[in-house]
Order: sequence, then C-alpha cells, then structure tokens
Amino acid sequence: MKKYLLFSLVIFLTACEAPDPAARRAALHLPPEGFVSDATQGGALFVTNCSSCHGNNARGTEQGPPLVNNVYRPAHHADFAFHMAVRDGVRQHHWGFGDMPAVPQITPEQTAHVIAYIRQEQSKAGIR
Repeated sequence: MKKYLLFSLVIFLTACEAPDPAARRAALHLPPEGFVSDATQGGALFVTNCSSCHGNNARGTEQGPPLVNNVYRPAHHADFAFHMAVRDGVRQHHWGFGDMPAVPQITPEQTAHVIAYIRQEQSKAGIR
C-alpha cells in the first residue's frame, strides 16, 4: 500500500508542474527575461497608441490624466501597473476621466518601450 501511495504521489506531483517562466511572463503581459526597452521607440508608440488620451509628452488631455505626474511615479505605480493597465484596462481611481480600456494591440515589448518613454519624461520633470 505504501508503494502505491508513493507512486501515486510522484505521478501527481509530476503532472502538476508550474508553467515555465516564459509562459508566466507572457500571461502577465511582461516582455521576455532580459528584454531591454528603448525610450525612443516608446515615444513613437506613445504617440500612436496613448497620446490621444494622455496628451503630448504624457502631459494629459481632457480625455485622460497626465502620466508625467507624481501620482504615476515608480514608487506609487510600478512598471507592472502599466503592463496591467494595458492588458486589462483600469478602473478610474485617481482622476475623473473614467475607466481606461485595455489596449490589446500593444505587445508586452511595446508596452515596455512606452514605459521607458514615460519614465524618461517623468525624470526630465524631476519625478523619480
């Protein structure tokens, strides 16, 4: 009986492997491990995908909040929060602009480029 239990436990544990790290990162809308983002590419992607609501240079519009603002500093909104906002959208919580819809056409890598651009603009404005 003990041999049967041990054998069953081994089979069960083998069948319950965790997803590989690359699959987990993809599910979380994160770029592959070691990916290097580029603020210049992010700026172009921002203009195409984000500026209609978040404004030129991420300074906001009547449709969306400024991302160059202390509210979005890294210590309050980590990069992961931006990835989740792009993947899932986000409910209004800091501003009165309404909910942000998901932006499914933007890949995790493109999102990382956009985040690099936003962080660069924040840094220029003294937001750290």
